[in-house]
Amino acid sequence: MKKIVFLTGTRADFGKIKSLISILELQPEFEVFVAVTGMHLQEEYGYTVLEIQRCGYKNIHTFHNHTHETTMDLTLAKTIEGLSSYVKKVEPDLILVHGDRVETLAGAIVGSLNNILVAHIEGGEISGTVDELIRHSVSKLSHIHFVSNAKAAKRLEQMGEINESVFTIGSPDIDVMFSDKLPDLADAKEYYQLFFETYAIVMFHPVTTEINEMEQYATHFVNALLADTHNYIVVFPNNDLGSKTILKTYERLVGNPRFRIFPSLRFEYFLVLLKNCQFIIGNSSAGIREAPYYGIPIINIGSRQQNRAVHADIIHVDYNEKNITEALTTIDSRQVNQTVVDFGQGNSAELFLECLQKGEFWKMNHQKQFRDR
Repeated sequence: MKKIVFLTGTRADFGKIKSLISILELQPEFEVFVAVTGMHLQEEYGYTVLEIQRCGYKNIHTFHNHTHETTMDLTLAKTIEGLSSYVKKVEPDLILVHGDRVETLAGAIVGSLNNILVAHIEGGEISGTVDELIRHSVSKLSHIHFVSNAKAAKRLEQMGEINESVFTIGSPDIDVMFSDKLPDLADAKEYYQLFFETYAIVMFHPVTTEINEMEQYATHFVNALLADTHNYIVVFPNNDLGSKTILKTYERLVGNPRFRIFPSLRFEYFLVLLKNCQFIIGNSSAGIREAPYYGIPIINIGSRQQNRAVHADIIHVDYNEKNITEALTTIDSRQVNQTVVDFGQGNSAELFLECLQKGEFWKMNHQKQFRDR
């Protein structure tokens, strides 16, 4: 029996790996362990470990990596410490990490330095921020790559990764997006006590490389929202450096009947609310990956998703309050079609399982090679 540890630190990465965990839980040849840390254990961000526990996974382990300084380097150090202790007890055959968080980097470091196979989900993508540095670093520390599309696979090849280590399975959250088990809109609205007939979604995260400007950027953003007339569901930012600045500006929205503010939304409920919203505004990857599949208008602000745009009808604006306001005045008149996006067909979990069930997968060389191109 192969032991597999999944590492999750945020509501976002759990949404990406949930279908992969769930399909392996059903297979007798695999024993699955879920290591939970980061935002999941922070009350101010909704204590989303509860969402993971509701899934009924057999082996869930929690450890705190939060530091009062909230700097990424200290978070990395604490994650390495906590995960290292856990994997020494479990002795897994494989560690699975997702994306570009510091928790992801910690998982890749712990695995590679302890001679454990590391698989990275959604490597080879670009964003233009510090997240991209982390993502590419994780790729170089990982032995196996599950990528979203051929472009991502090509970038990994450019980075010297061997073809045999790269598997194109699509983006696993697409599995959930088109699941027939999503809740109804009425159920989602009742669950969160939402009484808006129509609404838009706000997701605005800090950009750590622009930390000195985040207060000004967040203020301009909130000014534009307050001057607007739409109803909004506002979801807290992630807990990167600068999040407290954004949360401070969100205090101006409290008590305004046009705004409902949530630390987090359960992934399935979020997808239903996204599918039925008027538009999404901010700088979340949800506006680049998920929204185009549903044909939702998108206002993308600033540089956080730089270079990640797909062939979708996205309004890109800078942080200038006037430009954000102008985008909001035109958003209702935009005719947007559902976009065919190259992030898979909703069968990522099945393709993932097929890879793990092949004997040669487990013979992947722990000694990494660089393939010249």
